[in-house]
Amino acid sequence: MLDEVIQGLAIIPIGKYVDLTFGGGGHAKKIADLLSTGHLFAFDKDSDAAEIAHSLTNNCLTFTRAPFKFAKEFLHFYGAKQVDGLLADLGVSSHQIDTPARGFSTRFDAILDMRMDVRSPYTAQTIVNSYSVAKLTELLHCYGEISGAVSVAKAIVKARNHRPISTTYQLRDVVEPFAPKTKGNQYLSKIFQAFRIEVNHELAELESLLEHSVEMIKPGGRIAIISYHSLEDRLVKNFLNTGNVLGQVQQDGYGNLLRPFIPLQKKPFIPSTEELNQNKRARSARLRVGVRVES
Repeated sequence: MLDEVIQGLAIIPIGKYVDLTFGGGGHAKKIADLLSTGHLFAFDKDSDAAEIAHSLTNNCLTFTRAPFKFAKEFLHFYGAKQVDGLLADLGVSSHQIDTPARGFSTRFDAILDMRMDVRSPYTAQTIVNSYSVAKLTELLHCYGEISGAVSVAKAIVKARNHRPISTTYQLRDVVEPFAPKTKGNQYLSKIFQAFRIEVNHELAELESLLEHSVEMIKPGGRIAIISYHSLEDRLVKNFLNTGNVLGQVQQDGYGNLLRPFIPLQKKPFIPSTEELNQNKRARSARLRVGVRVES
């Protein structure tokens, strides 16, 4: 959704921008190319993203290998306390999915890893082999929205008591019998999604990002968030509509909504037919854009 992001952020050549999820660098490169005296500060905790960033030569771009939860502190360090626009393309990147050793995909047999930051000692293998039935059930229900989560959790514990579950195929073999015949791949993807979210604390980091965005973006500036499943999109939608991730409406004495951003449009932007023909993975992408109001 490159064009939609650029239009949503309303890039100005002298502006300051933040790309919190550099990934393969597609969005960052386009934004930086549109700048003259402006600057783009890009972040990513993935080592592969860092290699891509360092291969680019653009004086308008500063890359920092760090989780985006530290973006506010780094922006202060760089002397850019407030910016004109902020982008976050959530979820796992295509590069991460297509790299078997990262353990994100059900298509490849690899060690159960799923870390976006390989420096972290906490892997999916750790969770699968140590969480109790109750914790696994909660994880699968809340982060994967899995039906029959209790049965799946019990099967995982039973299997690991026989031998540790160390690879993606081992986990897939344990949970596959619970998948419906018509939507088996989708079911498996949701189970892997649940473990990935837990490993990387994705929803907690998103909540923190939304909260800090109020300080990072100047009045009139814009925030653009691309999400890939309902859990993320619900948090972003609630925040833009009400100013908090719970969606609790707050009003002043005159009945005006108390929220730091105004949604650019009620419904999210979705990928074009042309993009979907080129990239089927984009089918679940939802882009929401908000404009920072005057304090």
